[in-house]
Amino acid sequence: MDYKDMKFKVWHGCDRGLCHKGCGRQDRQLNTYDWLADVPGNNQTTDLVEVQFKNTRKGYYHNVNNLDLKKGDVVAVEANPGHDIGVVTLTGRLVKLQIKKSTAVKSPDDIKRVYRLAKEVDMQKYHEAKAREHRTMIESRQIAKGLGLKMKIGDVEYQGDGNKAIFYYIADERVDFRQLIKDLAAAFHVRIEMKQIGARQEAGRIGGTGPCGRELCCATWMKNFSSVSTTAARIQDISPNPTKLAGMCAKLKCCLNYEVDQYMEASRKLPSKEVLLETMDGEYHLFKTDILSGQCTYSTDKNLGANLEIISAARAKEIIEMNKRGEKPLSLLEDGKAKPAKKSADLLAGADLSRFDKAKKRKKGNQQRNNNPQQGGRQQRDNNRNQRNPQDNQRQNNDKNRYQQNGNRKQNNVRKQPQKQEDGVTQNKKQEDKKPQQTQRTQE
Repeated sequence: MDYKDMKFKVWHGCDRGLCHKGCGRQDRQLNTYDWLADVPGNNQTTDLVEVQFKNTRKGYYHNVNNLDLKKGDVVAVEANPGHDIGVVTLTGRLVKLQIKKSTAVKSPDDIKRVYRLAKEVDMQKYHEAKAREHRTMIESRQIAKGLGLKMKIGDVEYQGDGNKAIFYYIADERVDFRQLIKDLAAAFHVRIEMKQIGARQEAGRIGGTGPCGRELCCATWMKNFSSVSTTAARIQDISPNPTKLAGMCAKLKCCLNYEVDQYMEASRKLPSKEVLLETMDGEYHLFKTDILSGQCTYSTDKNLGANLEIISAARAKEIIEMNKRGEKPLSLLEDGKAKPAKKSADLLAGADLSRFDKAKKRKKGNQQRNNNPQQGGRQQRDNNRNQRNPQDNQRQNNDKNRYQQNGNRKQNNVRKQPQKQEDGVTQNKKQEDKKPQQTQRTQE
C-alpha cells in the first residue's frame, strides 16, 4: 500500500487505525475524541447520541428515527416546549460511558428524542434567536439592578425555536427572583428559566487560558466539579499562597486534586517529623522532604537549616530502628562511616605572602643585566650595533655633533640678550640724568 492509498483510506472511511470521524469539530468546549468511531457496528450498539448546545450545555437523546448521525451534524431535538437546535458531539458506545458521568440525566425518563436533521427554516429561527441574546442580557441586568437583587446575570441562552430563554446567574445568597421572572417575561415575551451556576461553571462557559499555559480544564474536559480544600496543597507541600493557589474563577484550582492520592501514598514511606535521629555527631531534626523522590533533609537545629544532610527515607528509618535498640551510628551516611572533617575555608591558606615582593626583585635583576655586559646589557648591544653598521654610526655621531653645536650657539645668544637689555637700561638712565641739567640751564 502506497502513501496515497493509505491517505485515501484514512480520510474516506477506513476500517482500521485512526479516522477523521472521531475528530469532528474541535472548536467546541468539552470536546471528546471518539476513538470508536471507525469500528464497524459502533452506531448500532445504542440509539443514544450526545448533543451539545451553547458553551458547555449538553444533553442526551434517543435516535428513535434511526437517522445516520455523525459527529458534527446539526439536529433538531425535543424540548419543553417546542424544539431546540444542537450539534451531535458523540455517538455509539462512548455515549453510555458519558451518561454515567453526567449529572443532568437523573432517570431514563429524562432522555428525550431527536426529531430530524436541522432544515433551513430551523436554522433561520435559530440565528434570529441567537442574535437577541446579548441585548437581552444587558436589559435583564438593568431590571435586576432596579429590583435591588444581589445577583449577577452572566449569560442568556435562547432555545432554537425562540420560545424560551435560559438565564444563568451567580449569587452568594438565596435570591427571591419571582418578581424578576414576571418582569422578564413581560419585557421579552418568552418563557423564562433561571439557572444558578457557580464561579467554576461560569469560567467553563466563558473559557480562557490557565497559568499553566493550557486551556482551562473546566472548558475542555471537566464536567463534574469536586470540592477543593487547602489540605490538598498541604499534602503536596505547596506554599499556602492564595494568589498562586487560585485559578481564573478566583477559587482554588481544580488541578490540586489531581495528584493528591499519589502524594498521600508516597508520604507514607517517609519518616515522621517528630522523630529525632541520634548519631555520634549529635541529634538531627527533619527539616524538609522531597515526597516523590523520597529524599529527607535533616538539620542539627530544630528551627533553622544548620549543617544540612540529605539522606534517603530508607536510611532514616534504618537509623530510627537503631535508636530504638539503643544504638547510634557514627553519622547519617549510608555506609555508617564517620563524617569526614571539613576542610579549612581560609582563602589565604597555603598562599605565600612574599608574592607581592617579586616585582621588586625583577627590577633589580634588570638593572644588573643592563650594567653587566656579559648578560646582554646596553653597552654590549651598542657595541654590537657599532660593529654591524660603521657608516651609520659615523652619520649619527656627526648629527650629534651638529646638534651640540647648535645648542651651544642658542645658549650663547640667550646669555647675551640680558646684557644688551642691561646696557639699554643704563643708557636710558644716563639720558634721564642729562635732561634736568638742560632744563636748569634754560631757566638760568
